[in-house]
Amino acid sequence: MLTRPLLLLMAVATGLTVGGNYVNQPLLDTIGADLGVAPGRTAVLVTTAQVSYGLGLLLVVPLGDLLERRRLLTVLALLAAAGHALCALAGSFALLLVGTAVAGLFSVAAQVLVPFAAELAEPGREGRAVGTVMSGLLVGALLARSASGALADLTDWHVPYAVVAAGLVVLALVLRRRLPVSVPERVGGYGATLASTAALVRAEPRLRTRALLGAAAFAGVSVLFGTMTFLLAGERFGLSDGAIGLIALVGAGAAAAASLAGRLADAGRTRLATGAGALVLLLSWAALGASASGALTSLALFVAGFALADLGLQMVHVSNQSVVYPLRPQARARLNSAYMTTYFAGGALGSAVGSAAWVAGGWGAVTAAGAAFALATLALWLLDVRVERRARRAPRDLSPAAAAR
Repeated sequence: MLTRPLLLLMAVATGLTVGGNYVNQPLLDTIGADLGVAPGRTAVLVTTAQVSYGLGLLLVVPLGDLLERRRLLTVLALLAAAGHALCALAGSFALLLVGTAVAGLFSVAAQVLVPFAAELAEPGREGRAVGTVMSGLLVGALLARSASGALADLTDWHVPYAVVAAGLVVLALVLRRRLPVSVPERVGGYGATLASTAALVRAEPRLRTRALLGAAAFAGVSVLFGTMTFLLAGERFGLSDGAIGLIALVGAGAAAAASLAGRLADAGRTRLATGAGALVLLLSWAALGASASGALTSLALFVAGFALADLGLQMVHVSNQSVVYPLRPQARARLNSAYMTTYFAGGALGSAVGSAAWVAGGWGAVTAAGAAFALATLALWLLDVRVERRARRAPRDLSPAAAAR
């Protein structure tokens, strides 16, 4: 049974494990200056974190259906701590990249926790459980950006990584004591588990459309995450690491959106939540583009656009998960692996596109790239609506044997 204290613990755990991947975002300019890396190239840290996280989603998260989850989560938290410790000790950009990759790979503990919370929740309250845990994830990402910028201003850029590493060690001990023991689904060995994940992708059309929808949404927001530091630290605004980190706090309202999207899902209004989120993403790029265009240059417009981007992404993401998990309730970890791998592949693509756009055409090119991904999100939502209507007319096999195929 999922008690309120246990749900809050799982929300905090997802926030800390994933939040560590966002520590570098307000520090890119400072890291580049300290390690002698050209401006713009440090954005590869964001891409590295997302690519390694994506690999973890593909190769590690399916183990949630194969191994006892409490033990798995403890080990993953300790391995993520080791990656952040390596970053804290890094004296070269190459070593920092390695530490970032290790931390990103094993921080997928968060994506074992999310479907675990849905499994423990009472029937009819799965969406709220997912929304609460995702709220914790979002708050963790926001606080990681803000706290890392403030700590870097007071000390240096290594310290935020050391703090996250220590926090993850403590988290591993708490999870070991507080999480219930799970009984994993037996789907064969590791190879069979991965093969069954691919089979689920082939068998579930809405898993495919919702995964692509999430990927497009996260790609657009990653265009912003990967380049905002260069705009805000440049001549136009001239903000410090701490000030850039504080801007991330304006997205805190998106945590409420995650909870709201979960409640809408439980009420059968998932389609509405997703469509509204897609429209908010498109609106966010209108504000972000206007924030740095001639006479309309305004930090307030940038902050508004940033908040809307976080808000829209969470509405899309949580509603997606609320659609995906019920497709095969006995295979939630593998469904989450397929969905989140695609989601973060989109994020890595967005970071790379954003970095290239910044180098090629500055903020104007970045805005165009982000808006294009927002339009793609809206188009994929319309496609999913059509797929949903077809699925309602087709019979479904939800047996454990079907999930293992």
